[in-house]
Amino acid sequence: MNRKELIDALATKTGSTKVAAENNLAALIEIIGATLTKGESIALVGFGTFEVRKRAARVGRNPKTGAELKIKASKTPAFKPGATLKAAVNGAKKK
Repeated sequence: MNRKELIDALATKTGSTKVAAENNLAALIEIIGATLTKGESIALVGFGTFEVRKRAARVGRNPKTGAELKIKASKTPAFKPGATLKAAVNGAKKK
């Protein structure tokens, strides 16, 4: 499903217009991005948690030459699915 299909599904599910659904989705994405930028996490019970994970500095290799190179420490956004979502994807209901 791409963004347009998601907007269509959201508008249908909520009985709202596509414009309203697009605005709501854009606002949600903006809020998630801003929260993660501050280093905070967002927990949606039953769905999952959006969080920032720290990656340590490490030594990598250039696949073409085999030469070692230093990779700087960084932060990366991550999503950890909740138990209810995992169960739904696997075709079972959470007890």
